[in-house]
Amino acid sequence: MKLTPSCAKCMYDRQQLKTDDKEYLKEVKNILDNRDENACSAEMNFAFNEAYEKYIGPMPSFRDINKKYNDLVLSMEQGLEEKIEASDNPLATALVMARVGNYIDFGVMQDVDENTFFELFKDTDMRADEQATFESFCKQCSSAKTFLLLTDNCGEIVLDKLFLRQLKKQFPNLEITVMVRGGEAYNDATIEDAKYVGLTDEFTVITNGEKIAGTVYRRLQGLAKDAVDNADVILSKGQANYESFAGEGHNAFFTFLCKCDLFVSRFNVPRLTGMFVEEA
Repeated sequence: MKLTPSCAKCMYDRQQLKTDDKEYLKEVKNILDNRDENACSAEMNFAFNEAYEKYIGPMPSFRDINKKYNDLVLSMEQGLEEKIEASDNPLATALVMARVGNYIDFGVMQDVDENTFFELFKDTDMRADEQATFESFCKQCSSAKTFLLLTDNCGEIVLDKLFLRQLKKQFPNLEITVMVRGGEAYNDATIEDAKYVGLTDEFTVITNGEKIAGTVYRRLQGLAKDAVDNADVILSKGQANYESFAGEGHNAFFTFLCKCDLFVSRFNVPRLTGMFVEEA
C-alpha cells in the first residue's frame, strides 16, 4: 500500500510531536520527499528510527510497556478463553477478540486507554457484513496445509494465541507458523514476547528478520520469505501489516481496528471499527 501525501504529512507531524531537533526533522522531511514511489509507512518509520539514532540517540525502549500489556492480557486469558468456548462460534469469537487486541498500538495511538480496551470486549460477535469473508477463510483453511499469522502488538499476541488454539482445534491438520518482528519496533511483538506469553510453547514462531513495524515482502529473507511463499492461508494483523503487505500479490486475509484517519476514510467506518477483509 503506497504512502499517500496525507499519510506522509501525518507522519511528519507525529515526528514533530516527538522532538524539536532541527537536524532530525530536516532528515525526516528529506526521507519523505525522496521516498521510493512504492515505499510504505513501515519503511518510512524504519528510516526515521535510523535517523533518530543518528541525530538524537537510542530510540526510547518499549520493554516496560510491552511487559505491562503482556501481563495485563495474560491476566485476562482464562476468563476470555472461557467466554470463547461458551460462544456459539468459538473460532469467530476468538478472531474478533484477537482483533480487539489490535487496540494496543503505541505506534498509531496517541493514548492507549485501558478502559477503552476493556469496553471493546463487550461486543465480540462477528458482524453480519463479515460473514462472507469468514466463510471464505474457513473454507480455505479446511483444504490448506500451511497457515501463517503475521502478528502486530504486544498484549495482542496473547489473544492471537487464543485464536490459534481455536483454529488448530477446528483444523487439526493445519501447520501453523507465527511471524513476529525481528527486533524492537515500538510496542510490536518480538520473539522474546512470544516466549513470554507462551506462544512458542504451542506454535512455530519465526521473525521477519528486521526491526521494522510491518511485513515488507521485498525485504524478507530466509525463513520469513519461505513462510510467506509457502503459506496456503495468510492472516495479517494490524494496520502496519496491511499498509506494508496488502497489494503485494499475495492471497491474504487482513484484520485490524481502524485507528487513524486514513483507515477510517478508506473503509468509511467510525474510528476503532474492526475490519476483516480478503485480498485475492
